[in-house]
Amino acid sequence: MSSSSPDERTLVLIKPDAVRRGLVGEIISRFERKGLQVDAMVQRTLNEDFADQHYAEHVDKPFYPPLKTFMTSGPLVALVLSGDQVIEVVRGMIGVTDGRRAAAGTIRGDLSLSNRENLVHASDSVDSAKREIGLWFPELV
Repeated sequence: MSSSSPDERTLVLIKPDAVRRGLVGEIISRFERKGLQVDAMVQRTLNEDFADQHYAEHVDKPFYPPLKTFMTSGPLVALVLSGDQVIEVVRGMIGVTDGRRAAAGTIRGDLSLSNRENLVHASDSVDSAKREIGLWFPELV
């Protein structure tokens, strides 16, 4: 299913901690209630090579090895969402990276108490959204 409107698109990953905790439906329903469209969705488990591709800009950083271990630890759900200013809207909805500091009402603020196991990833710009969607859903580009 794809959006026929000129709306912006973003990639969201519902991370392994959220899948383990049974929060996939809760997270998707928040996006849908906001009025965002789910254009594509897949559940998969990342292998190390794909994790390195997705997080290419972070592979040499000290925080990356434990992030890679976490992101390859179990299934996750990848979504392409579309809507008016969807990148900015989604990033506002998920909250700051550290769930302990995220505002109440955000996904991380309501549901996460961790910096690394923070439930969701969302593209941070139009360029990263295009790159990430192309990696995860090449049929959409």
